[in-house]
Amino acid sequence: MRILVTGATGYIGGRLVPRLLEQGHTVRCLVRTPSKLRDVPWAKHIEIVQGDVTDPESVQNAAQGIDVLYYLVHSLGTKGFDDLDRRAAETVADAAAHQNVQRIVYLGGLTPEGVSARDLSPHLRSRTEVGQIFLDSSVPTVVLNAAVIIGSGSASFEMLRYLTERLPAMVTPRWVRNRIQPIAVRDVLRYLVESAEIDSTVNRAFDIGGPDVLTYRDMMQRYARVAGLPRRFIVPVGVLSPTLSAQWVNVVTPVPRAIAIPLVQSLIHEVVCHEHDIAEYVPDLPEGLTPYDHAVELALRRIRDDAVETTWSWASTPGAPSDPLPSDPEWSGGSAYVDVRERVTKAHPQTLWRVIEGIGGENGWYSFPLAWSVRGWMDRVIGGAGLRRGRRDRDQIYVGEALDWWRVEEIEPGHLLRLRAEMRVPGRAWLELTVAPDPVGARYRQRAVFLPRGLAGHAYWIAIVPFHGIVFGGMVRNITRAAERAETGEPMVTATGLPLQSPIR
Repeated sequence: MRILVTGATGYIGGRLVPRLLEQGHTVRCLVRTPSKLRDVPWAKHIEIVQGDVTDPESVQNAAQGIDVLYYLVHSLGTKGFDDLDRRAAETVADAAAHQNVQRIVYLGGLTPEGVSARDLSPHLRSRTEVGQIFLDSSVPTVVLNAAVIIGSGSASFEMLRYLTERLPAMVTPRWVRNRIQPIAVRDVLRYLVESAEIDSTVNRAFDIGGPDVLTYRDMMQRYARVAGLPRRFIVPVGVLSPTLSAQWVNVVTPVPRAIAIPLVQSLIHEVVCHEHDIAEYVPDLPEGLTPYDHAVELALRRIRDDAVETTWSWASTPGAPSDPLPSDPEWSGGSAYVDVRERVTKAHPQTLWRVIEGIGGENGWYSFPLAWSVRGWMDRVIGGAGLRRGRRDRDQIYVGEALDWWRVEEIEPGHLLRLRAEMRVPGRAWLELTVAPDPVGARYRQRAVFLPRGLAGHAYWIAIVPFHGIVFGGMVRNITRAAERAETGEPMVTATGLPLQSPIR
């Protein structure tokens, strides 16, 4: 079967594609930035088409010859996301009809029973509207509506995990008593894969959920038990609005405010499946659906084993700059600030590269950890990514994925790592780390580039210049020293003094 996947650079899409390939399907992916899929293990087995779901021409081209179209796109956290999602859904539905696509599969949100559309959260209202657009089109559609998805790397699971692990006692909003029917990501993916084979006469929405109906408070307590933590002390109160709750989530968890707000708003009503009709078309496995506790256990095992496939942070943080680093000639005239530092080390270039490739996350940034932490907290307070997104994998990084408050923009193995900043700054910023052979061993070059936006941008750079010697200078010294220690057989250590997790191979 010929399948088009939109949203392949997202959390669910990035997991769905390899499973479709395992089933023998031919897969094409429509993405705005093809380079984001360059390094994923399954990239060479798919066709990548550049385009945008709001652009009729690119969607028409991508849908040519397609049997099944998966729509896994949303504009969560983007200003005016409801209008954007509506326009995108209408564009895709029209293109699918024009190209005689046989089926559309859409993953939406589970809606509370008896609640009118106007009383839904903006996020759930938009997801429901998008599903209806597809159901009203001339293309048979399967809409799968899910509540909280439990899996390593999902935004909902990360919110639950960090709240539970970091707060042994908490005052919570009253919605923690609302019932929720969570579902394991493995079950969501199975339903998505099997939906491609559902008869073309079926055109309807299905509720999908796991076997457990729990309150959010129950979910936190059971998470604590599975994770081996003491029972949490949770006191619900009625004075915390969804917006205030989201602000707290923004501070305590890696999930930024722009994403936390719609997630929290979607929890103010009970979201429980009204039916399980999907079993008529995708029968339950003999062992049944994944229980909540087992789903948590599987997610924690993947995190512990460093085997997380995709994370919510694959998609760019809302409001973050997305333009690639411009070419040097365009900077002429003093429109950019650059900080360049070099150091020659006796370490072998490959050893130095391994240090660079392992930077960030638990390994830190090899320079004044307190300063980085304070800057990260400041970024979180104003709604930025902060430093807590960490790394998806301690050994590998891909172009397009998040690395703390950076986005990996380019990798030339053994030579170049370029990061684009997604912190909140009045301008755009990049950090380049490069390795080159040298008669002594290797030459490490570090270049920070900042393109200011307005007077505030120039003032920002001038204000932080006094700290560059400490922060950037420290990085140069500590990165090269870490490589030299590895050359002499000493354990490489991070900026925090801990052994480097990424081994030299």
